[in-house]
Amino acid sequence: MPAPAGPDRSGGAGVSLRLAWRTILLGILGCGAAANAGHAAPIEIRWVGNGPSAWVEVVGLPPGLGRALPPDALLVFAEQESGAKIPPMAGTMHRDEARVRFEPRFPLVRGLRYRAEFRTAPDATPLVAPFRLPAEAVAPSTVVTQIFPSADTLPENQLKFYVHFSAPMARGVAYRHLRLRSGSGAEIELPFLELEEELWDQPMTRLTLLIDPGRIKRGVKPLEDLGPVFEAGREYTLEIAAEWRDAAGRPLRERFEKKFRAGLADRDPPDPRRWQIRAPVDATRDALVVDFDEPMDQALARRLIRVETASGQVVSGETELTNQERRWRFFPAVPWSRGDYRLGVAATIEDLAGNNIGKRFDVDLREGGPRRLEEPVVRLAFTVQ
Repeated sequence: MPAPAGPDRSGGAGVSLRLAWRTILLGILGCGAAANAGHAAPIEIRWVGNGPSAWVEVVGLPPGLGRALPPDALLVFAEQESGAKIPPMAGTMHRDEARVRFEPRFPLVRGLRYRAEFRTAPDATPLVAPFRLPAEAVAPSTVVTQIFPSADTLPENQLKFYVHFSAPMARGVAYRHLRLRSGSGAEIELPFLELEEELWDQPMTRLTLLIDPGRIKRGVKPLEDLGPVFEAGREYTLEIAAEWRDAAGRPLRERFEKKFRAGLADRDPPDPRRWQIRAPVDATRDALVVDFDEPMDQALARRLIRVETASGQVVSGETELTNQERRWRFFPAVPWSRGDYRLGVAATIEDLAGNNIGKRFDVDLREGGPRRLEEPVVRLAFTVQ
């Protein structure tokens, strides 16, 4: 087993705090009795390891107490510079007679400060052990590679952005490093839906950033109180600060900006019947090309459109979006065979404003309108000759 981390005197590797069992006992019982005062076995909370896989344990518990403790006796938090309270980290707790161990589900991030808290009862004073992995002394290399939508004109009811990075990023700090500014440079107030569980893909290289729906949907209070985030005809800049750290604890190599103009609101649901399909040629691996009549959500268009044979068998291949997310291309894994095919489009696909097939995102409750999708999949036929 790796040696325990040393004391965290200035943001270093770890800390060990000891407390006599008598104090813990008084915390449990809530009284000042001197019973069991002779039990002087120290209780220690400590971090073990000095890398992203570090974990925390409590040792020296009186026999039997370890298994009797509640599941939330040992909690770990990723501290926020803003001081905002966040839920404890997910992980696994292991308990035996005189020891409790917590293993975080996700690797720790270098440069981010953590805090372990141990309690023997909900109202007991906790033992606290801070911990921070030192950042590696390596030059920054991670960059923002792309922000979708890629167009420079977006509807004023734009719903989301996808921010892509060249390497895994730190979790839990995104909103500190994102700014949305007007053309004058003024910061837009509260534009994002700030979720405690940030919307990352599994590799932690793509963040989904949602505009607050309350400032998009008509007839709701946030829109009435604060107004829309975007207004048609105005210029905006989405800024990514260079101070944002990647999973290795290094800042970004450089800041990133996406400049765009807001256009008219889009409240028309996508209609695949308006799409143009260009079928490939038999015995080739040429692309099947679909031209949309408007830009589509980049991530959903790649995931929710598939190619099927006439019998419903899915055709394997790779997809890409080009022309500012107005063109979808499919490259088959094996050459095309002559015959009939169909394009299967899930009705939950979205345009840039979050409208689904047959359903608007922004349904004005005063006007009514469709709120459920009639068909889960829309199919478009084409023939390979």
